[in-house]
Amino acid sequence: MSKSAELAALIRDRAGPEAPEYGLILGSGLGHLSSKVDGVAIPYDDLPGFPHAGVSGHVPQLVIGQLEGVRVAVFGGRSHYYESGRADAMRLPLEVLAALGCQKLILTNAAGSLRPDIPTGGLMLLNDHIAFAGTNPLIGEATDARFVPMTDAHDVAIREALLEAAAAERVELPQGVYCWFSGPSFETPAEIRAARTLGADAVGMSTVPEIILARFLGLRAAAISVITNMGAGLSDESISHDHTKAMAPLGAAKLETVLRRFLQDQAR
Repeated sequence: MSKSAELAALIRDRAGPEAPEYGLILGSGLGHLSSKVDGVAIPYDDLPGFPHAGVSGHVPQLVIGQLEGVRVAVFGGRSHYYESGRADAMRLPLEVLAALGCQKLILTNAAGSLRPDIPTGGLMLLNDHIAFAGTNPLIGEATDARFVPMTDAHDVAIREALLEAAAAERVELPQGVYCWFSGPSFETPAEIRAARTLGADAVGMSTVPEIILARFLGLRAAAISVITNMGAGLSDESISHDHTKAMAPLGAAKLETVLRRFLQDQAR
């Protein structure tokens, strides 16, 4: 039995056999959403091989249960490339999600905006991405499955449903391109100018590896950024991780509203 199958069996023993309809991965300062799920919380420490999510602002536990009438599996934190130098750090959790029978994934993150019309406290729905970090979570994969097409990596149907949910709740949800930097240092003003020239609308240190892994594993995926700052050189903000955590709640309430309405719509 594979490691992912063993962990899936352990999770079913605790949370029940029903497959989650959606997986959710929560970004910096957004982990509190996992507490809204009516279900079972399993610490990552109880799941051998799961990342420790060693970044403040994350909640390292998997919560499986009901949210707005939909069975979900919520990851309260993620591991980042900059923590270990491994772009595939979230491969095992996503393999476990697939082994549980889940087929759809929504990712969230904290990001810096490159557009004045997407300010701090706003949201952005990813419609594409740029892997500026220069690595890939499928490096080392031995099979031809590593050649994953990425044309529709950000699932059109899920995005449309999220846009409808946002419109119904009167929450602005512009779409844009997310540029993945490796971190952990923040971007320089010159790097921000380069990203804008390349067509990016927001920058961050996560999500893209998970989107690639999701497509590799056959999961349909979409992602939303909570804007916690403007990119370096675009405002007089003092950018730091503490600033990110402080600003995340401004957009978190909007994100929760959109996700709840989205799940309500899915439950109908």
